[in-house]
Amino acid sequence: MAVAPLPNVRRVVEYARTEIPVEKLWLGMPNYGYDWPLPYQQGVTKATSISNRYAVSLARRYGVSIEYDETAQSPWFRYRDERGTEHEVWFEDARSVQAKLALIDEYGLDGAGYWNVMRPFPQNWLVLDSMYRIRPGAAVTGQRS
Repeated sequence: MAVAPLPNVRRVVEYARTEIPVEKLWLGMPNYGYDWPLPYQQGVTKATSISNRYAVSLARRYGVSIEYDETAQSPWFRYRDERGTEHEVWFEDARSVQAKLALIDEYGLDGAGYWNVMRPFPQNWLVLDSMYRIRPGAAVTGQRS
């Protein structure tokens, strides 16, 4: 499934608001994807953590189309590697990032924090810049530009 399906993120935010003052809440933003070998077996199958850019390069390499799950608000695709193993890849793109960041204003959250910011993902910064006023050295906050 998606790294952070929007309905699941929404449920976590709604619960957190019942336990923590909203002005102290930040949205956790994923900046990575997972490449799962199939078939999945709980407790046995392990995914490889990959960057969003690498996910796109995998789709290109194997000539597969990237799909978009409207419910999860997340891109994904399947491919078969050189050994014949099928894989399912879920990652983030500009659409999924925008859908998650919109929760900041919707729920009045204080801002967002990213995991793992060290993986280059230029689309992410363009979305952030289009949605918010970013101050150098400051956190992303729910104040729209």
